[in-house]
Amino acid sequence: MSRIAALREWARRVERDVVAVYFAARDPATPLPVRVLAIAVAAYALSPLDLIPDFIPVVGYLDDVLIVPLGLLLVIRLLPPPVLAAARRRAEVALERPRSAGAAVAVAVIWVIGAGVLLYGVLHR
Repeated sequence: MSRIAALREWARRVERDVVAVYFAARDPATPLPVRVLAIAVAAYALSPLDLIPDFIPVVGYLDDVLIVPLGLLLVIRLLPPPVLAAARRRAEVALERPRSAGAAVAVAVIWVIGAGVLLYGVLHR
């Protein structure tokens, strides 16, 4: 397996585990402290806001490469095995669903309109 293929597979596993941690956080069998940590890790991984902005060279991607995988690893180690297995199955099913191109376009249009309104507000003060 080439390095690029290995990196893609790793990224798929991380994506699956982020979704699985989200599902595990909602499972009543997950202990409360682990649930709180799982919510924090999933929210950070799925959030468009970063601790270190990505536009800062090299350092900007450290949170994506270190913080998220380490947080996932910690939550996965703390989860009860049956909860983790069920959450991973749910994540795989959720990720197999086709993604809506229409929804992606709608979100992009909303962002462009929002950026335009913000830019207009800044330029016309």
